[in-house]
Amino acid sequence: EVQLVESGGGLVQPGGSLRLSCAASGFTFSSYVMRWVRQAPGKGLEWVSSIISGDGSTMYADSVKGRFTISTDNAKNTLYLQMNSLKPEDTAVYYCTNYLWWGKGTLVTVSS
Repeated sequence: EVQLVESGGGLVQPGGSLRLSCAASGFTFSSYVMRWVRQAPGKGLEWVSSIISGDGSTMYADSVKGRFTISTDNAKNTLYLQMNSLKPEDTAVYYCTNYLWWGKGTLVTVSS
């Protein structure tokens, strides 16, 4: 059974940091491009970042470039998203996905 389980969300003040994790199981993690996608309240899905697990190549949306860092630990089948200098507009549910399978998401709220 394929599972993607996100964790690490929460409430943080503007300018703060959070690290999201996504534990994957049931498929060969390193064979897929893994992604973080977010959905802000009342809005559609927005792609945030991608990583090619095999070679570590990364891509970022312009809105998060320079503030967020995506990474993987292939030995642990885990995807990460380090989020720094958070802004209120980063408030969203963050999903881990390879577009075949999706996690249930973790809520990040940036507010003072």
